[in-house]
Amino acid sequence: MQYTLLIVLLPLISFIVLGLMDSKWKPQVAGIIGATVLGIITLLSYITAFEYFSFHKINGVYEKLIPMHVEWIRFTQYLHIDLGILLDPISVMMLVVITTVSLMVNIYSLSYMHGEKGFQRYYAFLSLFTFSMLGLVVATNIFQMYLFWELVGVSSYLLIGFYYTKPSAVAASKKAFIVTRFADLGFLVGILFLSFYTKTFDFGVLTSGNASVFASTTGVSFMGLSVMSWAMGLIFIGGAGKSAMFPLHIWLPDAMEGPTPVSALIHAATMVVAGVYLVARLFPVYEVYAPDVLHGIAYVGAFTSLFAAVIACVQTDIKRVLAFSTISQIGFMMVALGVSGYGSHEGLGYMASMFHLFTHAMFKALLFLGAGSVIHAVHSNEMNHMGGLRKYMPITNWTFLIACLAIAGIPPFSGFFSKDEILSACYEFSPYMGGVMTFIAGLTAFYMFRLYFNIFWGKEHKHAHTPHESPFAMAFPLVFLACVTVVAGFIPFGHFVTSDLANYDIHLDYTVAGISVGVAILSIALATIMYRKESEVPKKLATTFAGLHKAASSRFYVDEVYIFITKKIIFNLISTPIAWFDRHIIDATMDGFGGVTQWTSSRIKSFQSGQVQQYAYVFLLGTLFIAALVYFIH
Repeated sequence: MQYTLLIVLLPLISFIVLGLMDSKWKPQVAGIIGATVLGIITLLSYITAFEYFSFHKINGVYEKLIPMHVEWIRFTQYLHIDLGILLDPISVMMLVVITTVSLMVNIYSLSYMHGEKGFQRYYAFLSLFTFSMLGLVVATNIFQMYLFWELVGVSSYLLIGFYYTKPSAVAASKKAFIVTRFADLGFLVGILFLSFYTKTFDFGVLTSGNASVFASTTGVSFMGLSVMSWAMGLIFIGGAGKSAMFPLHIWLPDAMEGPTPVSALIHAATMVVAGVYLVARLFPVYEVYAPDVLHGIAYVGAFTSLFAAVIACVQTDIKRVLAFSTISQIGFMMVALGVSGYGSHEGLGYMASMFHLFTHAMFKALLFLGAGSVIHAVHSNEMNHMGGLRKYMPITNWTFLIACLAIAGIPPFSGFFSKDEILSACYEFSPYMGGVMTFIAGLTAFYMFRLYFNIFWGKEHKHAHTPHESPFAMAFPLVFLACVTVVAGFIPFGHFVTSDLANYDIHLDYTVAGISVGVAILSIALATIMYRKESEVPKKLATTFAGLHKAASSRFYVDEVYIFITKKIIFNLISTPIAWFDRHIIDATMDGFGGVTQWTSSRIKSFQSGQVQQYAYVFLLGTLFIAALVYFIH
């Protein structure tokens, strides 16, 4: 399957070509080239998935393939960095997800970004992002993943800050870059710890189950935790930053300053699941050698999911509602991994997490593209500028409704099947965890239908121009993703992606499913009563729970806490004294050395006057002094 190399290289070539394209070409040419390249690699990804899942199963277990592998840098006899392509169930699944969503975004952007200054640059950056993400998921070793991980960060920075003349977009891009860089420092230190003790970066060796690889870690601990717990915990910090887990989530809502299709591509479907993919890739290591860290991941995911869901219930910017929804849903995936074991039954959480990653990518991309269609029609992100749009935008209305039903967990839409498996895994882990996640699922249904009714129902806002349905290039991706959302839940996902590469037959737990669907229906009913028609209930609730409403609207002041810590504590109490010490002690000392040297040189420079008479006079005095000294000594 060496042709899979083209899946990674073609978007890189597209980036180079579009980046260097002569400005004399029409901007639309860049869009056509970008979309065509994405169409080709999407087709190749589907061929790869078909061939892999059809012909590479041995004794009921999928084999791991490495179609391409080269050594790049060698450090020691055992430790070296390689570049290659690894095909296994989760990497092949991610190829399908990334290329499908990227293709839909490229097609959608042909119309949405039409006439924008920097159209060619935009498509070049899309290609760079796709290349970076594809390189990340097919990496054969953790250091190769780290290289592409950083490229994804660069791509995100460029796309979030696409409107570089807009101060808020520039600030958002810097915020995203800085926050994820701090997280990636933890990732890098974790990689160094892991490679130092295991003598390898290779995923195949690390996840092989060979205990001898980890023999040198036995008995090594620090502050009560094993060295493997430290290594895997630090690696998770990198994943938590990229996947916007609390408290490293602050960059994602502001990242909505980029073009809406970028939100669909990076911050809903692909980039933010990189952290989930990282934990899934190293899942055997977490499960066997750092189970305490794996359980910690579950608790972090659960808190993040609840925290983001509460905030989403009160946001008024439709893109920020979806941003906090994304954070909450990524939390679901992390929880599923954290409560999972290893094997056909105990690995339910692992399979459920990957299943939800797949289904969520489709319906969340649909939600963001639907939001873009609405913004394109009314030229505003605010809900109070919308209402009654179902009459003007029927395609957007129906496709958005399908996505809302899917994320709410209503059967037979795809989100129901994947979320039900996550809830089943949570209940097996702990009834309390299952109850909390069911409650969060209810909040999800509530805030999504609050969003839906505020946009498409409710009181109609007066617009300067009559809203209209989006053109074909924007409507087609909506319809396509809606169709995928309808049918994806019926895919026997457990036959393709499991923790031990063997088959897992999905069976609905009707008790769990009944509870979750019942909670979702009640939440939708509540949202219908409050928002389908103009009502005073939301205002009364906001007044009754004014403190909670204000705190949630302000994102529980986490950004303010970061500003306080950085400006008041780090800058004022640490950086300012250090700067004073640097200027008045270090610099003053060096300046003092320089001043003494200058003073001394000014006093002795007369000895180098160049006058022969003066030299003779000094020579004579020196001779007489030496002669007198010799005379008196003897």
